[in-house]
Amino acid sequence: MQTSDAAAPTMRFEDFQAGFNWLIQRVESVLLGKTGQVRRALLCLFAGGHLLLDDVPGVGKTTLARALASVIEGGTTGRIQGTPDLLPSDILGTSIFEPDTRRFTFRPGPIVANIVLFDEINRCAPRTQSALLQAMQEHRVSTFRHEEMLPDPFLVIGTQNPQETLGTYPLPEAQLDRFLLRLTLGYPDREAAREMLRSHGKGEGGTGGAMPIGHLRAMTAYAASVEVSDPVYDYLLDIVDATRDDREIALGASPRAGVDLLRAARVNALLRWQPRGDTRPYVSPDDIRDIAVDVLAHRMVLADRGKRGSAEAQRAVVSRVVNDVRVRQAVVRQGRFPG
Repeated sequence: MQTSDAAAPTMRFEDFQAGFNWLIQRVESVLLGKTGQVRRALLCLFAGGHLLLDDVPGVGKTTLARALASVIEGGTTGRIQGTPDLLPSDILGTSIFEPDTRRFTFRPGPIVANIVLFDEINRCAPRTQSALLQAMQEHRVSTFRHEEMLPDPFLVIGTQNPQETLGTYPLPEAQLDRFLLRLTLGYPDREAAREMLRSHGKGEGGTGGAMPIGHLRAMTAYAASVEVSDPVYDYLLDIVDATRDDREIALGASPRAGVDLLRAARVNALLRWQPRGDTRPYVSPDDIRDIAVDVLAHRMVLADRGKRGSAEAQRAVVSRVVNDVRVRQAVVRQGRFPG
């Protein structure tokens, strides 16, 4: 696979497909039996979003985050361990007064990196969690007398254990809304578990290669240029509006959620695209519907207070809402939807 920066200005669908498949192979070499979740995680990376890994301990959340960080050549990584006594300055950095120059010098924190793993993010106090809001949305941080732009690409991978709530602080809606996707890894199948046992004790394996950061940026820019027709925009907005009008949802999708769904759908269109002649890839309603639950479910506040902490209940409600939204005939007439 070509991964040189020279290939970046002439990005084609074939280049994107080859690069994406190459990355899947590298990440799967350390996270066995999770092809679907790896595809979704890489989709999040190329959509320019942030990823929330929500699952029980020991299923590979941190392994996936470290594997994603390791496949970017020339990129930087940061790691933050969530604890109740963590302070905002421990994440963002701080300005230190230098007596020799009589000036303040900014010392960046671990958030100033391309890939940032925030392990057990829900163990931080709300004050510390709020330090992420500007960084995740604006890709910059502001501290005393200093503003720091974050590198490109910039991806925050948060992990949390939904079963262990003692000593944790639920993520506020404003922060959940800044995560493009929420994924659940689940337990490995029997074959993957057997292979894990075989390789145990043989040393920590690596991904075996990395993609130049320039090539990754070119792939991200190519994904952002995928065509979307006006009727497909309307279909996406119909889904967003439906979440706001549904009786089972107290707080529906925000405008940011709609933008994130579009970004994710553009990448998803490339992953699902079947080349046909000279036709360029475009987004279809199927591409939106396929990714909508992963993008929207964690942002919903359900009307039933007893189900608000349940990821399964959120996914079930959003899945029903998405399936109830009809595809407009204008989309079908334009050939943008099969049937």
